[in-house]
Amino acid sequence: MDKDPFKVKKKLSLLGKEFGYYSLSVLEEQGHEISKLPFSIRILLENALRNYDGFSVTQENVETLMNWKPEASDKDIPFKPARVLMQDFTGVPAVVDIAALREELARKGKNPETINPLVPVDLVIDHSVQVDYFATDYSYGRNMDEEFKRNVERYQFLKWAQQSFDNFRVVPPGMGICHQVNLEYFSKGVIERDGELFPDTLVGTDSHTPMVNGIGVVGWGVGGIEAEAAILGQPLYFIMPEVVGLKLTGKLPLGSTATDLVLTIANILRKKGVVGKFVEVFGPGCNHLSVPDRATIGNMSPEFGCTITYFPIDDKTLEYMTLSNRSEEQIAIVESYCKTNMLWRADEDKIQYTAIVELDMSTIEPTVAGPKRPQDKILLREFKPKFVSLLHDFFGRNYIEHNKREIIRSIDKFDGEGGDQPTYKAPENAEPSSVETIEKNGLKTIWIDRGDGKFKLSDGSVVIAAITSCTNTSNPFVMIGAGLVARKAREHGINVKPWVKTSLAPGSKVVTDYLEKADLMTDLEALKFHLVGYGCTSCIGNSGPLSPAIAQAVDENELVVASVLSGNRNFEARVHPQVKMNFLMSPMLVVAYAIAGRVDIDLVNDPISFDRNLQPVYLKDIWPTDDEINAIMSTVLSPKDFKKNYDEIFEGNDIWKNLQVPEGNLYHWDKNSTYIKEIPFFKNISAAAPELQNIINARALLVLGDSITTDHISPAGSFNEHSSAGKYLIEQGVPKESFNSYGSRRGNDEVMVRGTFANVRIKNKLAKSEGGYTNYLPTGEEMSVYDAAMKYKESNTALVVLAGKEYGSGSSRDWAAKGTFLLGIKCVIAESYERIHRSNLVGLGVLPLQYKIGDTAEQLGIDGTETFTISGISEDIKPLKEVKVVAQKENGVIIEFSAIARLDSLIEIEYYRNGGILQYVLRQFLEN
Repeated sequence: MDKDPFKVKKKLSLLGKEFGYYSLSVLEEQGHEISKLPFSIRILLENALRNYDGFSVTQENVETLMNWKPEASDKDIPFKPARVLMQDFTGVPAVVDIAALREELARKGKNPETINPLVPVDLVIDHSVQVDYFATDYSYGRNMDEEFKRNVERYQFLKWAQQSFDNFRVVPPGMGICHQVNLEYFSKGVIERDGELFPDTLVGTDSHTPMVNGIGVVGWGVGGIEAEAAILGQPLYFIMPEVVGLKLTGKLPLGSTATDLVLTIANILRKKGVVGKFVEVFGPGCNHLSVPDRATIGNMSPEFGCTITYFPIDDKTLEYMTLSNRSEEQIAIVESYCKTNMLWRADEDKIQYTAIVELDMSTIEPTVAGPKRPQDKILLREFKPKFVSLLHDFFGRNYIEHNKREIIRSIDKFDGEGGDQPTYKAPENAEPSSVETIEKNGLKTIWIDRGDGKFKLSDGSVVIAAITSCTNTSNPFVMIGAGLVARKAREHGINVKPWVKTSLAPGSKVVTDYLEKADLMTDLEALKFHLVGYGCTSCIGNSGPLSPAIAQAVDENELVVASVLSGNRNFEARVHPQVKMNFLMSPMLVVAYAIAGRVDIDLVNDPISFDRNLQPVYLKDIWPTDDEINAIMSTVLSPKDFKKNYDEIFEGNDIWKNLQVPEGNLYHWDKNSTYIKEIPFFKNISAAAPELQNIINARALLVLGDSITTDHISPAGSFNEHSSAGKYLIEQGVPKESFNSYGSRRGNDEVMVRGTFANVRIKNKLAKSEGGYTNYLPTGEEMSVYDAAMKYKESNTALVVLAGKEYGSGSSRDWAAKGTFLLGIKCVIAESYERIHRSNLVGLGVLPLQYKIGDTAEQLGIDGTETFTISGISEDIKPLKEVKVVAQKENGVIIEFSAIARLDSLIEIEYYRNGGILQYVLRQFLEN
């Protein structure tokens, strides 16, 4: 078969070598208007040309991409990424799946070694470190020790996979965050493999994979299931994307940061509506954005709703590659290949976009976002009045200025004080703490006296201040800026408030190197921002416990306290289950609000604090100038730091090096393990896919509103002994203090299915109680979602979920789909879906239905107590087919409506028919 039907394979002579490549310039010469295509589409086109095989990638696929139009299309296209990126929360279940596929092949007498990664896989262990210890020199070391104690079995499993699988590398704990390591080290820009050059592309099992778009690499987040298919050589199929052009003009004004810019973009693009679309950035403003600035923007693509936010390769890319110690040869390859193959940022005026959104960066002001969605932008100068209205609208409390609050009554003594987890006992020598409560017009204020001083905790108090997340810690400008805020605060004699839990968790060791060289670590530590780990920490929900006195005050008095963090996510109960308001902001503002100790303050006009002489200190007094930041950056950033840290990236500490792991190509499953279990999906799978069936007499397990995130569906954080998952672990002999988190238990389906829809903030309209509860409709009894699902399973009753807009937004969390499937849910009916979760549902054999425009459950008169029958699945199923839904109420009234089956392509129909994408892949292996 002709592998080059379009006759575009050419040679490029470079550095005394000759490389093959697939030329887009030749297509232009042939009359195809490649110069009008967005750069991101050009990269997809090159991918299809290079991977053409006449079967999984067809001539029609290539022509579809070659003839891309700005208008929406219903044609699906293939994509074969050059590599795959994973983190440990999503990586462990993915490796469990691959090990389980091997196990089933062995049971059927096949060679299990045929299941092996066919593209390079890098897994970075970054999601498990928790802030147990903080504000001390020993915090980092002790947090690492705790991390290994909790996760040794998971880490042994990953180390076994590294030895057992080809093309599989693991970055040990404590080395960095996957996206920052990807930006600073893994990404090549252009890859040379087997004598060919082609664009570096990837998918990652974390939704913030598009951070790498900032260095000119096309990559996005997928569920673990899709990533596993890519690892095993399957193309990923998706509908041809529309491409929205984001035109940037001007440059950031003094006092504004890339964080302010990205939070503004999140607000603009969410209003525009870019779900499932590509965004490509162009315009003269790009010349004023460094790669770290661009990466900050790319990182928050899932918060924008888009698949990628792509910055084409240009001189800024090469500058960063030089700074981050890429080789001269690699940089020469990137420049020469991109300029030769129409992938260098140039001739932007010729490109046609689906739509263009313009933003003048000179209009950007200091910004925060919250309290529970990243797109909810709040200008810093409007933060205090916005908090006042949020407090009233969300919690029914009237704001009272601090100087008008009064003490009304005293309450109990607290048991103790310390930096331990909620699941650990407080230290025996902890100081006793007394509290007094203020309550007026519903607003709460608590006075706490804990031995080291008396302080006031109120609605709006900041209890967590976290400099965290690759979103911002990859950007030296804002990190050095945070250090200078701390330095100036020290010079003015002010400090952070005693009730604030502070933490510094950079995405790579390069950050602490340049902070130490600038002597800014000393200043940050003086304000209690000590290093707690190199990992995601608060951004993923691993904030660790609040001190017992504060935790008890919050719980018993229902205080509405806040967190401030330099992360990308602030969904309900994500940062910490006791913290009801969470605000995203730059690292510099995180330090400022830790000093203020509350968010109900006008930082623009009011003093941030007072020095020992009771003189007011304002934010402007401690805010560094751009020149001050740039002067330090020019002296402390060095390629040598990147070389030093990345030369040892795979080594790990002594605990990692000494981990004992089993040998062999089949994993030795321990039946007593509560961390790693063989997933039940593939056991005794049939040789052929069963026939599709209509869904008959299903009942609703949950009825949900808008913006249900994957955190709501499959939480990542801690859980207690009263939850279904906690009860299970106690039955297995696991004490409460050893529960760890949902995220760490993702290798055990028994824990995870019990944690599905168990978020403490999820609101199911079928239940009276907030949290993971539902109404078991046959008896009207309220119980946990898991218990009800098991009762329905006993009677072979199919289940559905009803939801509103943006169902499944947030992280690329495959357990949100796996848990849905294991609960017995056959179908989700929603007004709209976020891209990754819809794909994950299909990948698990769960049917995503979408109401037709104008229809909602409420508009149709459906409340979830009905019995649902869905027909049109078993016969003549095709992409985006309208199926018939009949909802029958208890009194016999019937409501009929049509909904769209969101099986968007022929290959997705095959995945659904097989019960999932991995079942489809496994049957191919068995057949061949």
